[in-house]
Parts: sequence; C-alpha cells; structure tokens
Amino acid sequence: MMDLQTADALHLAGNIDAAADAYRRLIAADQDNVAAWHGFGAARLRAGAFGEANDALLRVVRARPEEVGAWGHFAEALFKLGDVEGAIAAYRRVADADSMRAAAEENLAIIMPGSTVAANADVYAARRSWGRRLADGVSPVERPPRPPSSGKLRIGYVSAFFDKANWMKPVYGVINRHDRDHFEVHLVSLGGDPSTSAGYRGYDRDVIWQVGACDDEKVARLLAAAGIDVLVDLNAHSAAKWLRLFLRRPAPVQLAWFNSLATSGLDCFDGIVGDDTVIPASEEGFYTERVLRVRGTYLAFEVFHAAPDVVPPPCLGNHGYLTFGALASAYKLNDLTLDIWTRILRSAPTSRLLVRARTLAEPSNRDHLLARLAARGVAAERVDLEGGAPHLDFLRSYDRVDIALDTFPYNGGTTTTEALWQGVPVLTYIGDRWVARTSASLLRAAGLDDWVASGEDDLVAKASALTRDPATAARLADLRAGMRARLAASAACDTAGLCLALEQIYRQFRS
Repeated sequence: MMDLQTADALHLAGNIDAAADAYRRLIAADQDNVAAWHGFGAARLRAGAFGEANDALLRVVRARPEEVGAWGHFAEALFKLGDVEGAIAAYRRVADADSMRAAAEENLAIIMPGSTVAANADVYAARRSWGRRLADGVSPVERPPRPPSSGKLRIGYVSAFFDKANWMKPVYGVINRHDRDHFEVHLVSLGGDPSTSAGYRGYDRDVIWQVGACDDEKVARLLAAAGIDVLVDLNAHSAAKWLRLFLRRPAPVQLAWFNSLATSGLDCFDGIVGDDTVIPASEEGFYTERVLRVRGTYLAFEVFHAAPDVVPPPCLGNHGYLTFGALASAYKLNDLTLDIWTRILRSAPTSRLLVRARTLAEPSNRDHLLARLAARGVAAERVDLEGGAPHLDFLRSYDRVDIALDTFPYNGGTTTTEALWQGVPVLTYIGDRWVARTSASLLRAAGLDDWVASGEDDLVAKASALTRDPATAARLADLRAGMRARLAASAACDTAGLCLALEQIYRQFRS
C-alpha cells in the first residue's frame, strides 16, 4: 500500500503526476489525512491545476492554520486564480514566520499593484519594505575608470525576456532605432536571447551579453568594467531577483522603463520613465525614483512578429449581437474585473463573452472561473473559456471578438496592443494608479479617447450603449478596417519618437 513517505519522495523527485495519484489514494483511504491533502495541493499547484490546488490547500489551512508552508502554497494558488486579495491575506500570514518572511514580502511587493483595495501608499509601502530587505548586505561594485571609446554613450538594456516577441514590441521598436553613430548599445540578456524572430534586427556593433547563468554580483562587475554609462532595467518585478544587479550600482546612471507599473521601492534608480497618463504630477510622492515623462505613451510599439490579417467584426454575421472578449492572464481576473464584466453582460442580455488564457486549458481552472461567474448570475452558455495556443493562432481569437474588455486594476499592456493591432477596440477606464492606466495611455495615444471611460459606471454605460445602438456594427467595421493605418499614424506606434525621447533623457543624465 502506498504510504506518505513514498508519495513525498515521488513529489521531491519531480514525478508530479505520479505523486498526485499517490496522494489521491491516501486521501481516498483517509479523508482526514491533512498531510496527504497538503502534498496533493502542492503537486497540483506545480502542475498548473490551480483550481484543484486551491480546494485541497483550503482544507489544509482550515485544519492546520499554523502551517505556514500550506499558507504559502495556498497564496500562490489564489493569486493564479485571480483572488489577489485572498493571496495578499495569505502571504501576510506567511510573513509572520521568520523562515518565510523574505519570500512573502517579495511576493507582496510583486502583486500589490494588482490589489483592488490597495492605494498608491500601500503599493509604495510594500515595495519599499521588500526593497530594504533586498538591499540588506548588498554593496555597490567598484566602477573603474571608463575605458576609452569613440565618445559614444554606452547604453545597457537589461531583460530576462529578450526572446519574447509578443512582449518586446515597445523595446525592439526603440532599440532598433537607436542612432549607432552616437550610442553604443548593449543588450544584457538574463534569459532568452535577442533574435530576429523576436524582433531584434541585429547590429554588428551591438554587444550581446549572455549572462543569465551568472550571479548578479558577477554581472555587475562585468558591466562596471565595460564602462556602461546608462543601465536601463526592462524587468522590474517580473524578474525581481535581478533588481539586486541595480543595487550594486554598476553604472553611474540607472533607469527603469517599460515594465515598471509602479515604483521599484529602491534607492538605486535615478529615474523611472512613464507618461502624463500613467504618472500624474500629484502622485510623484509615491516613487523612490525621479519621474521622467515622454510625450504620447511610454509603450509606443512596433509589431515585428507575424500577425493575422484584420477581419470584419463578428457581429456583422451573427444577427448583430456583440461578443466581448478578454485574452488576459488569468491572475488579472479578480472579483472587481468579473463584477464589471457581469454588469456589462446583464446590460446586454444577448451578448457573449470569450475569455482566453493559457491556464484555462486546465479543467479545474476553467471550472473555478465558471463557478465564480455563475455565482454572479452569468450562465455558462454565454461564456467561452479557452486555453492558450501558438501566438499566431492565439491572435486569431480576435476574429471572434467585437470589443475587448480590459482588466481592473491591472490593465493590459501587451494584451491591449495586440487587440488594437487586430482591429479590436478596448474598453477601459482611468484607474487610480499606474497599472490601472496603461490601456488608457495606449488608447489616448492612438486617438481612441472615446473608449476610455471616467470610471466603472461610465464604462458599463458605454458598453451598454454600444450593444443597443444599431449603428455599432458598422462603426466597428469601419474602425477595424482602418485601425492599423490609424495606429501607424499615431503616437501609439511612434517608436521613432519614443527612441528620440529616451535618447534625450540619456544625454540629459550624462551632462
């Protein structure tokens, strides 16, 4: 008969499915075997079955509330399912244990901007607290005299995601346009490397650093020795451990751009790049960095990867009813987002909703989301939930969407740019923090101000009016047909202008 020790051994060896089966047999023999429930929940968490993991781990924390390891696993499952507030509460319980406090504070710093109840001050406090902990014991490296060069400004871009074509649209839009006669470009790759398939054009004089296998201190010493003038972080908390690199101050000027979404909470950044929409002047006090703004949008993008042709809106062929859609990460599907979507669906009884995310390929994750929608009165037959797909096929999902719905407060970035590029307008509203304004930044830059509501009620009213207006189908058809031309002529795709603005910022710090 299978025992707990054998099941745990399978788990530790990475035989996740076999371990889960072993835990199931133990649970079938004894429904009160809390250790087996914990093992099963952890195994299903590692397998991406967050719905099953959530149910199992909930039993554990109820039976043994003192078990902080279970609370940590439970917090992760809650977050992956979109329950950000539940995850924050669970991580705070974990933070009470000395052995897990550092990891809990890191996770709180990462996810706090997506909380529906946190304010800017809460985001600042969470990131400041973890930032101090991260900085503890980290010393700056020595920067030797700058090696000789032709007088060019040496710019280093740091990313763990240079290979992600869908994410890098703003980044390569800028990097490809740098004036190589005046700037020496270094790409510091901490993960997948730059490639033409990801959008990087490749320049013989550029320097590609393949240093993901090194520790942050070694990378810092190498960059310092190379005489980098301005080091630009493109990761922020998406690769949180690498913030230690910037704490070591390998460059005299260090800036944050592209993926920040809130303050870093660290004292090692000289500036953070945003725009007037995402960081109004009244909120500069919530940043440890000097706020730097570019005109238009700080996310101006250029599409380098393959993308499907834009097709007419589906409402033209389905008797006029509208299909709303969201191709967003499931962790953004919190209660506020579902509440707003529910209000829209109630205001338009014939409309449908398509939600697509990689994690929704797993049955328990779909069931969990369907149950949350059902609890709000949304019938399952009005909703299509689909998992991920190769990127080109994933983008073809927009062929079946009339209007994209944003997520709140954690807006789309890549999701919004891709919806627009496929001709699909995005309904959003101006939120109360940076992460809640990224879509508004892009839409305003694209001249699509009509799709930016002033608040939740206004957004629902706009959606409701669109479903009732007999001219909506023709309006959407015209919009889609001309969307790419509109974008190309707008600040939303002015990567040349964004590049010039960033180059001016870099020069400003040099002088």
